Amino acid sequence: MLKDWDEYYTQHFNRYKQKSDVRDRCHPQIFKHEDDGQPRNAIVLVHGLTDSPHFMKDIGEYFCSEMGFDVYIPLLRAHGLKEPEDMKDASLIEWRKDVRFAVDAAKESKGKVSIGGLSTGGTLSVEMALTNKQSIDGGVFLFSAALGLASKAGNLGEILLRTPLSKIFDHIDKSSLINNSPSGNPFRYSKMDIGGARELSKLIKELDLLTDRDVLNQPLFAAHSESDTTADIDEIEELVNRSKKAEMFRIGKNFAVPHASVVLKSPVLSLNNSPLEPSNPFFDQMTQSLHTFTKKYGLIDRK
Repeated sequence: MLKDWDEYYTQHFNRYKQKSDVRDRCHPQIFKHEDDGQPRNAIVLVHGLTDSPHFMKDIGEYFCSEMGFDVYIPLLRAHGLKEPEDMKDASLIEWRKDVRFAVDAAKESKGKVSIGGLSTGGTLSVEMALTNKQSIDGGVFLFSAALGLASKAGNLGEILLRTPLSKIFDHIDKSSLINNSPSGNPFRYSKMDIGGARELSKLIKELDLLTDRDVLNQPLFAAHSESDTTADIDEIEELVNRSKKAEMFRIGKNFAVPHASVVLKSPVLSLNNSPLEPSNPFFDQMTQSLHTFTKKYGLIDRK
């Protein structure tokens, strides 16, 4: 049911990257049912900044096996690469094209199309849902979505990332994004590259303007940890409160669930099996809430 999405390279990444350019187990993926000729709901799940599709596998498997969705997990340009120098020239324009391609592919399942993602993937999902309401006729599912940077310095950081200084610092920094040691993370770059962070800052600014004049019509489910030090939970709460059909799964601060762990049923391990990122101890409760939410708003038609 799970397979690498090889068509992503031949039909979308053609003349950009080949499958051999991408790190093992960081490839775009599909959870797809056998085609029985009947419409099937689908969802596009978008990974976060510096991440890879691996982070969306646990959520994707749940959508597929427990709720009957076909699941499409794209690879954002400049991510998951064996030689990741492309990240210095990361492009929000290209990331939008990546998401658009995945949404168009999801339409082939002939049912309702939903969208969701982790962190930056969640931010891109909100933008897609607002600007392509006819295409996203299912729900929106956000996990630690980065609608704003956390901490009191978050707004200042976003502003600085939009200045020419960010490009200067990015090209001065020569440290590698890949840690190939046995203790390195095989699914994520070793640091946040300024080039990618700069594009996220642009996206946040543009989305702020968009959400000021429009609201999501699609059902919205958001999961977020109060101890998230990356993405601002207040921005998510505001979006949920302004949306017509929305629910929030909030993980208390005392449980110390970090940013990316919200989507993890199993921890991320290094090549030598040392723990890198813990699992979400509330993963089962979160997905049960998600399941109830999809039923409530008529997004499940086979389970």
